[in-house]
Formats: sequence, C-alpha cells, structure tokens
Amino acid sequence: MPKWPPRWSEIKDADVLAVMERVPRHRFVPEQYQGDAYEDRPLPIGHGQTISQPFVVALMTELLELTGESRVLEIGTGCGYQTAILAELAEEVYSLEVIPELSEKARRQLAELGYENVHLRAGDGWYGWADKAPFDGIIVTAAAPAWPPPLIEQLAEGGHLVIPVGPTGWDQILWRGTWQEGELQKQRIGPVRFVPLVSQAQYKDSE
Repeated sequence: MPKWPPRWSEIKDADVLAVMERVPRHRFVPEQYQGDAYEDRPLPIGHGQTISQPFVVALMTELLELTGESRVLEIGTGCGYQTAILAELAEEVYSLEVIPELSEKARRQLAELGYENVHLRAGDGWYGWADKAPFDGIIVTAAAPAWPPPLIEQLAEGGHLVIPVGPTGWDQILWRGTWQEGELQKQRIGPVRFVPLVSQAQYKDSE
C-alpha cells in the first residue's frame, strides 16, 4: 500500500484518493525503478519521458471533477498510469501519445490490468481527438507553450481542461480552464515542472 507524504491532505476527493491507493504504480515503471514506484516523485519511462509525481497525478485528476459518466481526453498517454487512474473514475477515456512505442506499451499494460474503457491512439495531441468530442474533461500531461485552441474547442459545456503551460524548465504553471457559456474561464493552480508537449502543430497555432 502506498504511503504518501503529508502534503496529500490537500487532496480532498475521497474517490481520487482511493484510486491512487488502488492502481499499482509499479506496473507502469521500468523494472530498474520499481523499488521507487511509490516514492512521491517522477521517474523515467524511456524516450525522454517520465511518469508524473503521484501527488501531481492526484491533483490534476481531482481538478477534472470526474463522475462515472464522464468522457475524458488525455494528451500524453506515456506509460498509461494516469490513463488507468482516469479509467477508474470515468466512463470512457480517450488517450493520445505522440511516441508510438510508448502508446503500444501502455496499450499492453492497460489490457493486462483489465481496463476496457480506454481508447488509445498514437498521434499529435495538440489537435485532440475531434471525432470523439465533446469531452467533459481534458488533461494534458506535458507542458504546452500556449493553450491549444483545438482542445478548447473540444470541451463540453461545463467541462474542465487541466494543462501545464510554459517553456521547458521551471517556469510552468498548472491551469484549469472551464468552458462556460462560450468562454473559457481560467484558474491558475500553481507552479509545476513537466516535459514539453511534443508537437509540430503547436508552433504554428500558438503564433
């Protein structure tokens, strides 16, 4: 059973906390890091990518305010750990990963763990998954240089977009945007550090 540090008192959603206790994080990290799987820190997963710090996973998940009827889009499948957390709380999860090898590895791992409500695709997450929109929640697990317009367009009324925005390095801010009556209401959450969102499209659309 994970023993998370005191900062976890900031997470108030009992369902999120229960899922974080239940999902086996060690199944999603490389063998050489499995002894550190329940440390509250990010770990390498190959291809220059990381599995996020558990506290940040819990925080971002809580900000989505999911229900058992939610449809969620995840940008950045990575190893599939965040995907599994979402799958425990939402009705359907759609997840995009730009690195095909990671997408396929996550597909195998999620299948082995019995998740049947996840839909994975290798591709550029900047444009989202338009033919499955709208989504009640969208979570981006890499730092974008700006808010991706296609993702905003794919939010359902009242839906939340949780995203780190900023350059590579320490100067990134986690935000939650909520789509209400044709406008995106933005809430600043706090500083974070993520790997950059890998996309060619972002540079064109953020100009």
